[in-house]
Amino acid sequence: MQAKVRENKRLGSRHHEKRRGRRMNSRVPVRLEWDGENGKRISVEAHTRIVNPYGCMVVLPHPLELERRLALTNLISHTSNAAIIVWKGNQRPDGWEYGVELIAPEMDFWGLDL
Repeated sequence: MQAKVRENKRLGSRHHEKRRGRRMNSRVPVRLEWDGENGKRISVEAHTRIVNPYGCMVVLPHPLELERRLALTNLISHTSNAAIIVWKGNQRPDGWEYGVELIAPEMDFWGLDL
């Protein structure tokens, strides 16, 4: 007996997600910096949970809005890149999950073979 598998693909749907590059679970120490509402520079150290050539997922205790522009520094290689918050996920005991997109990154930003 053959089972029919129904695929739920809706090309052109705005819910269709296409990733750029391979993702890898990796704990990389990073620093995120942005200007607060009062103009004061905020600097927070964290670590990634997932990386790919175009960004990462981090968990931060600070609430951030989508499209917040910031600077992300890889604390292992001491390289920095402009970035933007593109996704806010679940709240965890240690903070909120955030998707961070690197703007025009070098492909070896993470120092990993992605």
